Amino acid sequence: MATIAEKWVEQGLQQGLQQGLQQGLQQGLQRGLLSGIEVALDIRFGRKGLDLLPEICKIEDLDVLRAIHQGVKTVSTLEELRSIYQR
Repeated sequence: MATIAEKWVEQGLQQGLQQGLQQGLQQGLQRGLLSGIEVALDIRFGRKGLDLLPEICKIEDLDVLRAIHQGVKTVSTLEELRSIYQR
């Protein structure tokens, strides 16, 4: 029979594992989106498009990164793209 302390330790481990998995998933999604954005910027706008990458890489909000990823397909100019994340 487990003691109360052992139960707390087990519960803490489970919570830590869950938080770690969630953080890892978010980081993986972020890296994947950034990679896709990089390729799309290069294809659509060349070197000038890639010049935006340092400022886009600072964005951690996955919804904003998804909007950029979608937007790079439809915008006509880099300023239009920039307006997506500089609201």
